[in-house]
Amino acid sequence: MKFKFEESHNSLDVELSGDRGEELKLILWGLLENALKKVGRTREEFKGLISIESTLPLGAGLGASAALCVGFGQIFSYLGWIEDKNIYEFSRELEGLFHGESSGVDIAIALEGVGLRFMRGGERTSLIQQWSPPLYLSYSGKRGVTSDCVKKVMALHSRSAGLGEKVDAQMREAVELAEKSLAMNRENGFTLLAQSLDKARDCFYQWELCDGALDQHMRELSQAGAYAVKPTGSGGGGYVLSLWQNEPPADLRANMISLF
Repeated sequence: MKFKFEESHNSLDVELSGDRGEELKLILWGLLENALKKVGRTREEFKGLISIESTLPLGAGLGASAALCVGFGQIFSYLGWIEDKNIYEFSRELEGLFHGESSGVDIAIALEGVGLRFMRGGERTSLIQQWSPPLYLSYSGKRGVTSDCVKKVMALHSRSAGLGEKVDAQMREAVELAEKSLAMNRENGFTLLAQSLDKARDCFYQWELCDGALDQHMRELSQAGAYAVKPTGSGGGGYVLSLWQNEPPADLRANMISLF
């Protein structure tokens, strides 16, 4: 998602372009009103032209809402309505309007533009990456609703705090394996990365976030030769991340996004 802001004396206008630009109409103005309210400003004070080019689908686990919130945060910083050091927290709180509560991970990635080791409320450091895994994204056919997914995870913790903590620990282990695998060479890192994805996928199943179209799509990828698969984002739908030893079959590859 690309933002461009041209300050002027004219009333605020927004131009949307890109494959997914028109989708932003559904949320743009409501989000903007909330953003202005947070800084004690009105739309009448916000003058100029915002141009947004987007190829990110909403509700697909690819960080579209985070990119939009960061875009507004950066414009508000340029206008002097918030300080540069507060862009992250402002954007995170704004994204909470979509999800009920934002972890901030997508906000951090949108701000930095590189892969990060992220700890909520803690450090954000660049990943050490020695190789480029053959990873692909493909759409499950169903949009995910992050707020609903968060409720399911919280419900598991309410039903069984012990199980909830166990699944959280497993996801942390999956993240650590992924980070370790990227710092290795391809030969040694590939298998470790696959183990990481398997562990992470199992967490989504235990959170009950892999039913219907998402489950079916992951099975189709595995049957077609994917070495490991997992949901992206919050699960419940959206895109699936898959790891391949060989090029995916042509019929699938046509609808996939290569990450490297």
